[in-house]
Amino acid sequence: MEVLSNIVNFLLSLGASIFVPIIIIIAGLIVKMKLKDAISSGVTLGVAFTGMSMLIDFMTGAISPAAEAMLSNTGISLPIIDGGWTTMSTISWSWPYAFLMFPLLIVVNIIMLVLKKTNTFNADLWNVWGKIFTAVAVVGITKSVLLAFVVATIQIIVELKCADYHQHRIEKLSGIPGVTCTHKMVFLAAVMYPVDLVLRKIPGLNKNFNAEVLKEKLGIFAENHILGFILGLIFGILARYEIGETLTLAIKCSASLTLFPVITKYFMQALSPISDAVSEYMNEKFKDRTLVVGLDWPFLGGSNEIWLAIIWSVPVTLIFSLFLPGNEILPFAGIINIALAVPAFLVTGGNIIRMLILCTVFAPVFLWIGTAFAPFMTDLANQTGAVALGAGQMISNSSIDGPVFTYAFSHVFKVLQGDYIPLIVLVVWVVGFLLYRRDLLSEVKADEANDMDIADTESF
Repeated sequence: MEVLSNIVNFLLSLGASIFVPIIIIIAGLIVKMKLKDAISSGVTLGVAFTGMSMLIDFMTGAISPAAEAMLSNTGISLPIIDGGWTTMSTISWSWPYAFLMFPLLIVVNIIMLVLKKTNTFNADLWNVWGKIFTAVAVVGITKSVLLAFVVATIQIIVELKCADYHQHRIEKLSGIPGVTCTHKMVFLAAVMYPVDLVLRKIPGLNKNFNAEVLKEKLGIFAENHILGFILGLIFGILARYEIGETLTLAIKCSASLTLFPVITKYFMQALSPISDAVSEYMNEKFKDRTLVVGLDWPFLGGSNEIWLAIIWSVPVTLIFSLFLPGNEILPFAGIINIALAVPAFLVTGGNIIRMLILCTVFAPVFLWIGTAFAPFMTDLANQTGAVALGAGQMISNSSIDGPVFTYAFSHVFKVLQGDYIPLIVLVVWVVGFLLYRRDLLSEVKADEANDMDIADTESF
């Protein structure tokens, strides 16, 4: 067991930019890609992941100090430290049973593929820590390791099913065939969907209004470099920066928004060959099935709408943190909240106006959930020494992925203590998930029927 744990920890310690390409190269060879083509796809994917990580770190390094300055200007102090996802990952992996989650993820995926319950091959094994995070919360409430693994298994299954349901829409939005997203951040789309249904009824909000339409309306002011510069200026002013600091921040924001779409092209360059190879292989083995590759979210990073929503969410989250009843977390390391913008992008199909509204409505959810998880993460950090905390300090994350699902499925056992709120939240999530699933499947059928009509017309 110790040997297995060491092997798993070593592989995962390599990081997504190395670990995921290794998985892709192996998968490419399995589906009979040429060795040089498989290696080329894997290395290119590693370049894409590294480039995206560098840009996110660059943008976070530029915006986070401005956000901190905005908060310091208010004089308000919140007791829970925001460690961001990296700290949460470190703490999660310190759980004694963490290494068992890796083989569990693989076994569940294989079983579901064999039983034809999914068409997704999950190559995003590096993010297994997300399942561990949920399991840690279950153990914190129930003290049961068995229940923790049961809930983690449910999460693995839901990730695969969400990936299946989203694949068609993701392909339409990203332009990359044969891939989907297996990250649990998409779970928030289930509860965003009913709100978006209401927004679609409002005149003007039911029309297509993505980044391209924004450019048509605003011209050069909606170009990535100009829009980023303007947003950077606004941040600098709100942070009460001096002129030089404000202009520097503006240029950094401009550079970030300009380069994100450039990096995404490398995801397409890496993933298209492996997607074609997987499809060809599956067509030979299974005449009635097409397998898709499940990945982390960055291949969607070329969508300008996501970054506009992320930047919009920074001041919104800061404002909520100051006045939101029940919030005790100071948003900092998790202030670049990708887990808020990506599901909003998928639910709305890239409608930027509805995305901004959804991000505003759901920003408080992350602060509440981050506050609720602080006791468990703090206890584990103190027990294992994974993170050094001072006496009385607490730690959590202001941007927990899939916050509603994670809270509901880990805290539902509190019903035994007379607390029915998590159960109500769970029911709301399940109902939203079923409604959203119906919407995604309906879109597939409608597009297939439209394609058939076009084919018939061309034939005629």
